[in-house]
Amino acid sequence: MTTPETSPATAKPGMPPWAKKAIGIAVMAVVLVIAYFILAAFLPRWWAQRIASLANGSFSAGIAWGLLFGLVCTLVPLIFFRAVWQVRKRKHARIIQITALALGVIFALPNLLSLTVVLGNNNAAHAGERILDVDGPGFRGASVVGAVLGVALFLGLVALGYMYKKRGKDLDKMRGELKQHEPQSKGEAPAPEI
Repeated sequence: MTTPETSPATAKPGMPPWAKKAIGIAVMAVVLVIAYFILAAFLPRWWAQRIASLANGSFSAGIAWGLLFGLVCTLVPLIFFRAVWQVRKRKHARIIQITALALGVIFALPNLLSLTVVLGNNNAAHAGERILDVDGPGFRGASVVGAVLGVALFLGLVALGYMYKKRGKDLDKMRGELKQHEPQSKGEAPAPEI
């Protein structure tokens, strides 16, 4: 009598899937940490130089660019982040959510870069502060004012949207009540109210 042999197709060679995933996550974490340290040494100084070239040492230009960046780069990301929340129940919402989230982060980058200059404690951030003090005066304060205006404008838009939806629901309710009071046949006139 022969003994049944196990087929080699049931045993998979190599690492288990969880180990591959863990190694991939570890490699990504190391790459992100290295990228953070490289970018932290470069981005604050680079961003301050870009703003300084826009403002060109002018106080009014620094304020104007700060208001523009603060307002637009706060309002637009908030609108995209709200869209992420609003489409959550739709079919195929994951693609729309990822796209809106990515666009929101991209539009928020100028404010995030300004924060690295202001809140950073490394040499590049301190160099960026000095550059903005000399060649981009007024930008940092105006950027904060623009960001506050952007949040206020966003909250106003949300309130208007809520009022618009509420008005639509109220109109639907009134139309339903009006249909209930209409005569059933076309030839029948409503009774006069006394």
